[in-house]
Amino acid sequence: MRIRKAVITAAGPNQNRLPLQRFVDLNGQEKTALQIIIEEVAAAGVEEIGVVIRCGDRQSYAEAAGDHARMLYFVEQPQPRGYGEALHRAEAFVAGEPFLHLVSDHLYISKLAADDAGPVDRVEELRPTAQEGTSGQSMFGRRCAQQLVETAQAENCSVSAVQATRENMLRYYGAVGGQRVAGRASLYRIDRVLEKPTPTEAEQLLVVPGLRAGHYLCLFGMHVLSPAVMEILGRSVADSQPAGGAPILLSPALEELAQRERYLALELQGSRYNIGVKYGMLMAQLALALQGKDRGEILARLLELVAGRGHGAT
Repeated sequence: MRIRKAVITAAGPNQNRLPLQRFVDLNGQEKTALQIIIEEVAAAGVEEIGVVIRCGDRQSYAEAAGDHARMLYFVEQPQPRGYGEALHRAEAFVAGEPFLHLVSDHLYISKLAADDAGPVDRVEELRPTAQEGTSGQSMFGRRCAQQLVETAQAENCSVSAVQATRENMLRYYGAVGGQRVAGRASLYRIDRVLEKPTPTEAEQLLVVPGLRAGHYLCLFGMHVLSPAVMEILGRSVADSQPAGGAPILLSPALEELAQRERYLALELQGSRYNIGVKYGMLMAQLALALQGKDRGEILARLLELVAGRGHGAT
């Protein structure tokens, strides 16, 4: 399995402006969220990126991508018919290949020491070299998308990234249930996928042996998916009302995928930050700052702020 293409969905209601927001990245450089996500994708060896957008957003997204815009292929979703329908819009772009998929309202931070992450000037510098390879190399310190793509290529199947998440956060995420793969501490065989389950539903259907009590494997907003997903979504789109019907979700398609073929979940060495929730952008920026090259300066400023001495500081 070779992953050459990626699809980023950015057409959801109240979602389309989030990738345009600006952050200071790990290297202390100001970038849009879209630029940070593109760099995440490029580091996994992806060559082409399809971005599903709302009508009229093409110019603003091209500008937000900066020098990376040449990698992008835009697909418009005319009506907000759900996450699954938005992803299916990229079927022609994917063209029957397995692909990496990310959502546009999450930022991802690997457990990568700031000293190991040099400045990035070009997309080409992010792509893994042939000398790096994948065999015998620890996943600790590799970007989240790179960890996921390497696992999907090694296992030759669809793999979704997951993160053990407290049950009070279930209302924000899809979640999976299954069993740990023998001999693999962070890899799970997926049996069930539910969209934003209640704690009761999760307790009944999604308990994974070995996780802490009250924690569930929630989707990370990052997947490597086989072409079968587009086929499944295509049936859902064909069977749905053209307008005014229930939104087409991705989670039911992933559940069907789990029944049809081998489908795994990988608990990544990293964290995801949802910039679309309350304080989400603040938490994402703090995480970037505290993992980045300006960590010492930021910690000092935070201590001053907590101590009440940060009023009016610049």
